[in-house]
Amino acid sequence: MMASQMISQGQEAVECGLCQNPVSFFYRRCGVNLCDPCVPVHLRVKSKFGHDVVYYASKDNDAELHDKVEELLKEITQKNDRLQSFRHEMKTLLDHTTKQLSSLSSVYQKKKDEVTARGKECHKLIDNHVKKLHQELDELKKENEAVLKKQKREFEEIKGKMDEINRKTTQLQKSKNVMEMQKFRPIIKEHKTMKEFTQYTLPTFFEIQNDQNYLEIPLLEKNVIPDPDSDRKVLEIPSVSSVIDTGFPASEKYKNRLYGIAVTDDQKVWMGGHSGELKLFYMQGHLHHTVTITDTGMYLCMYTKQVVNSDRSDNTVKKISDDDTVVTMFTTGDWVPNGIAGSASGDLLVCLLKDDQSKVVRYSSTGTVLQEIQYDSQCQPLYQWAWYIAENVNGDIIVTDFKKVIVIAVDRLGIFRFTYSGRNKDFDACSVVTDSVGHVYVTDFKGDKIHMLDRDGRFLRYIIPEGGIMRPRAVCMIGDREMIVGECLTGLAKRIKFLEEQT
Repeated sequence: MMASQMISQGQEAVECGLCQNPVSFFYRRCGVNLCDPCVPVHLRVKSKFGHDVVYYASKDNDAELHDKVEELLKEITQKNDRLQSFRHEMKTLLDHTTKQLSSLSSVYQKKKDEVTARGKECHKLIDNHVKKLHQELDELKKENEAVLKKQKREFEEIKGKMDEINRKTTQLQKSKNVMEMQKFRPIIKEHKTMKEFTQYTLPTFFEIQNDQNYLEIPLLEKNVIPDPDSDRKVLEIPSVSSVIDTGFPASEKYKNRLYGIAVTDDQKVWMGGHSGELKLFYMQGHLHHTVTITDTGMYLCMYTKQVVNSDRSDNTVKKISDDDTVVTMFTTGDWVPNGIAGSASGDLLVCLLKDDQSKVVRYSSTGTVLQEIQYDSQCQPLYQWAWYIAENVNGDIIVTDFKKVIVIAVDRLGIFRFTYSGRNKDFDACSVVTDSVGHVYVTDFKGDKIHMLDRDGRFLRYIIPEGGIMRPRAVCMIGDREMIVGECLTGLAKRIKFLEEQT
């Protein structure tokens, strides 16, 4: 059929051209009247005119046609209403996409500017370091030159004396003058040969193998290091102002006692260890009270002034309410929760593990997934086992990796920033915390010390308190000048003052 029309006919029904039934269709180009049953028969016959049909609507089928039209119109209207409702959502998505598209160039240009600025900073550091090395080499050259000149004069003098002795000896061999020989004998006898002499070597350049994502400039460690963000200074020997004996039992397999620490706003401290309990202590060491939980207190943080913990027994995140009731906030599905931290935006950052996969997820307080961080720009896994986590003041997300035994930092969008693998091969990264100016502190479990980094992952110094610290695991800041560090094996938590007071 090439076209169709509906025409209401008031006259009597016309008979079908193939049978005697009332006609329903008139094929105008063919000149044929047909009823419904005969239409398929006619359509099987090819027509050089095509099939242009006119529909005859008699008085009897007027009502039926009207109902059909109303039914079709109702269905079309409903479909259109649904599409128009979706159109509003689509418009919102379109506006958002349009804004993203319009700002795309500026966002990426900003990132390029950041890369350029980082490159200039690295070049500046390199240039300054090269200049410093040149100055040191110039000074060494002068010192070495003076020593070698003095040594040359001494050698020339010794050689001259030896030549004189040789000439005298030759003369005596010819003259055989006994008197002269007797005079010369004590002189040659006293003249001894050099058995040892100092050999000066030239300076050697030792090349540092750098991480491909970070250019390391060698730093000199000093007893007191200025804080680059303020006038504060790190104490030469940090002091321990108090010690809390948490009293947690030891695990049979690993002998671990103390796992997690979280400091409250009113200067109390929650402790979690190898038991189904969380303990709240005063800073002076007195136990305030204890709350029973269903897992070991391995991963803790403060969130909206309440202590929150990862429960690996049922893959949930739970909090202790004001009346000490344990409340489940949300579940992490088939992913096991590890380290946990509150963020400045009011969300929760959780390290998750499933089989050989690991990721960091940002949750709302109700458990809505707001962000997942799992892969780098090359679609390679960032983490093998995301362990402990902290958010820095610039929005960076700092994670320690249990299997890689390194620190991994990404920015707030999940884009790789840096890694830190310690100053030697024995680095054993454990827990991590940051302060208000962006410093990063990492407990070195087997190294019995804390590594202090700047916000870009550059090593600043070690923090080792007077009397030392054994197998540090959990760490929390107390203000900006003190930290509390948990000794995993002894169950002791030490409050360490490591910054000088402002004058």
